[in-house]
Amino acid sequence: MRAKTDTIAAISTPAGVGGIAVVRISGSDALAIALRHLDVDTLEPRYATYCHFADLDDVVAVYFPRGYSGEPTVEISCHGSRYIQEAVMQALVAAGARMAEAGEFTLRAFMHGRLDLSQAEAVADLIDAATPAQHLLAVSQLRGSYAQELKSLRQQLLDLTSLLELELDFSQEDVEFADRSQLKGLLSTLNTELSRLIKSFVAGNALKKGVPVAIVGAPNVGKSTLLNALLGDDRAIVSDIPGTTRDTIEETLNIEGITFRLVDTAGLRHTDDQIERLGIERSQRAIEDAQIVITVIDATTCTGNIQPVEYSGKHSITVVNKSDLAAPGHSTGHQSLIYISALTGTGIETLKHALHDCVADSEAMIQTMPLVTNIRHHEALVRVQDSLQNVQDGLDSGTPTDLVSVDLRDALYNLGTITGDVANDEILSNIFSRFCIGK
Repeated sequence: MRAKTDTIAAISTPAGVGGIAVVRISGSDALAIALRHLDVDTLEPRYATYCHFADLDDVVAVYFPRGYSGEPTVEISCHGSRYIQEAVMQALVAAGARMAEAGEFTLRAFMHGRLDLSQAEAVADLIDAATPAQHLLAVSQLRGSYAQELKSLRQQLLDLTSLLELELDFSQEDVEFADRSQLKGLLSTLNTELSRLIKSFVAGNALKKGVPVAIVGAPNVGKSTLLNALLGDDRAIVSDIPGTTRDTIEETLNIEGITFRLVDTAGLRHTDDQIERLGIERSQRAIEDAQIVITVIDATTCTGNIQPVEYSGKHSITVVNKSDLAAPGHSTGHQSLIYISALTGTGIETLKHALHDCVADSEAMIQTMPLVTNIRHHEALVRVQDSLQNVQDGLDSGTPTDLVSVDLRDALYNLGTITGDVANDEILSNIFSRFCIGK
């Protein structure tokens, strides 16, 4: 999917009826095509001009000699009826423009060097952002903090590759330009930076797509009632019969701008019921995939001190439900326990604050460092790290310079697929096909 050089046009506002609609024209003939239908002789660059579009509508037109796409661009704001929008587009196509493909304006911005590929992908994330955290992630990436870090990594790799390949030019003289201890030190620094970026994907992806939260516990402890209480809606079926929930139920909850993906699971117990057993297997998978695990304990069936349940490598929250029904003196145990009544709503706000606290550090990270939010980027960075490990192994074992250089070039290639320094048609098509037409 390579950007073409003809002039394109598209409606850039959402489909449907609205107060206004914006039609965007981009390409070398954008101004000439627009002026064929406007009742003005020219458009002063970067100034809004009130005029008429043929006999169709009163519009406001703005001309950018080098617009968002990196090309001459005209944006026409007309009234937002479907008829007017379609009539404006038909007139522009008749005058020589072509209907833009999905994401073609942003593709042209990338091809003209206005954005690197990671920033172009951030445009789609910005459009899709539904929470403050998602918006902040997309804006941070679009403004280039992540791109600058990748650019720095790429330059260090280029310097390293240049030193080693210079040796190849003098291989017959048995000259060694690169100090091996210095190279290993540089590799160590690169590996540290790559590891941080790779590890940041857990937080970045969770903030972007929603933090996965598994609600687990024995049957009939109130997991489904808790899900309903958190959502403020009767989403899950509630029954006194143990084993009612036989499959996972997933819903999203927004707490202070962070999206949580709540998964209500089947009760964990031994059972001979084949369907319930399948549900319990799915519960175990939900626990494995979760970043936060809420363990629900029934206060009415507990005796003695209650201890929190911990899951290794995950944020663990233990809630004691039905605390309003328990006998006096039941509320003894670890101070980190959260006592609630999912039925009456007691303690639900405390639980929501605890959920938010689990990701507060991740939210703060957005302000201080780039986070990897894209699975394509994460996989590419892992391949870069694997290639650099091969370089490290080669230096340790005395592998010939030409073979070590092959692994370095692989690392450069994989890093380049993120920024667009290396981009084939398949990569571009996969990325820009998910954009809306008009962006």
